[in-house]
Amino acid sequence: MSDDNSPAPSLYASREPIFPRRVSGKFRNLKWVIMIVTLGIYYITPWLRWDRGPQLPDQAVLIDLAHRRFFFFWIEIWPHEFYFVAGLLIMAGLGLFLFTSALGRVWCGYACPQTVWTDLYILVERWIEGDRNARLRLHRQKKMDARKLRLRLTKWIAWFLIGLATGGAWVFYFADAPTLFMDLITGQAHPVAYTTTLILTLTTFFFGGFAREQICIYACPWPRIQAAMMDEDTLTVGYRDWRGEPRGKHRKSEGADKLGDCIDCMACVNVCPMGIDIRDGQQMECITCALCIDACDDVMAKIGKPRGLIDYLALSDEPHERAGSTPRPIWQHVFRARTIMYTTLWSLVGIGLVFALFIRPDLEMTVAPVRNPTFVTLSDGSVRNTYDVRLLNKHGDDRPFRITLKGDLTLRVQLEGTPYQTVTVPANETFLQRVYVIAPNGSAPANAERTEFRFWVEDLTTGDRAHTDTLFNGKAN
Repeated sequence: MSDDNSPAPSLYASREPIFPRRVSGKFRNLKWVIMIVTLGIYYITPWLRWDRGPQLPDQAVLIDLAHRRFFFFWIEIWPHEFYFVAGLLIMAGLGLFLFTSALGRVWCGYACPQTVWTDLYILVERWIEGDRNARLRLHRQKKMDARKLRLRLTKWIAWFLIGLATGGAWVFYFADAPTLFMDLITGQAHPVAYTTTLILTLTTFFFGGFAREQICIYACPWPRIQAAMMDEDTLTVGYRDWRGEPRGKHRKSEGADKLGDCIDCMACVNVCPMGIDIRDGQQMECITCALCIDACDDVMAKIGKPRGLIDYLALSDEPHERAGSTPRPIWQHVFRARTIMYTTLWSLVGIGLVFALFIRPDLEMTVAPVRNPTFVTLSDGSVRNTYDVRLLNKHGDDRPFRITLKGDLTLRVQLEGTPYQTVTVPANETFLQRVYVIAPNGSAPANAERTEFRFWVEDLTTGDRAHTDTLFNGKAN
């Protein structure tokens, strides 16, 4: 019988640190390449220069929140063109669905920022404290002597500097990087820059150094969603238990001929950054990094057994392999109805964005009638409507724009502040011009309460034109 006074069991198990062993192989090499490329892109991109003329920033990639614009090399995205950003997010989602349906959590295992920075932190930890066994001994050492304190402080300082570089690189995307860098080190930057850098430094330090696999298991929703993207033809990391079982280490003992290929060396477990045993089957914690494949292949080569005891497998091939048949080619698993559908949708969105990018005009105009009052009757009997015309000049120099009308020939246009029909719009800016449209006394609009007409704007430098249809309100006497 249970004791009613006994304390309730804890619902939280404290984290047991994982110290993955160093491994070499094709998948580990691929992870090194991806880590170097992705970190290089992240840290270097804000420093790339791109000449856009004297009145625009020369940073190749810049999120200009002050002017509500996004620069990406030769592309400039304005606030009303946010559909480009939305399209890129849709492509990213479809791409994630595509790779997951084809190769499982390959994004998580190779390119996810949490994985990339955790790999970097583990690499630094290994350089300072040694490989797995040395780190385990140091972790289990209860006494904090001078050596352990020195190693810990060295590691934490290195981690903090990586986090500082990470947070600093992020804020450089929102301002001119060289200028902001000097402001940061001289104490002249905006407090928001310091606050953002500090927050990202501490979160990178904690997520990559201490939380690690906990973020993937508890904070990330993707492990719980991925099952909807996968099916029996998805290639994911698995263990060929029909070949490896029963396990056994003593290959020269009696009955060794009945053992499988797995020698229970625990190499696959010791290299796993999630601390799982892939031989237990598919698990939510597995990020499909394939380091266990490299470790197992290395052991199989040493004991003279075929590679592939742990490999990328599809569930649909298991019955064929158990029966001794040859599994289907990899391309048949990758190119199937689901992945073809995702690829088609991804391509259509991409083509649509490229098409929209090339057909968008360099000159844009919006017209907003002033409703208070709807119209004014002047002393000579003529009727005047007022409009706020917003002109967008996407060029890198100031441009003269001419505003004209088309429709009822009796209507005439007058620009506030100038006797001419031409206004100069500054480079890469939106310019608001108040425009009056007047119907003289006794003109054609006298027979109608509302008259349709069209505003035209022309770039006098290039001849580009844009138009907007609107209405004229009121009767002339």
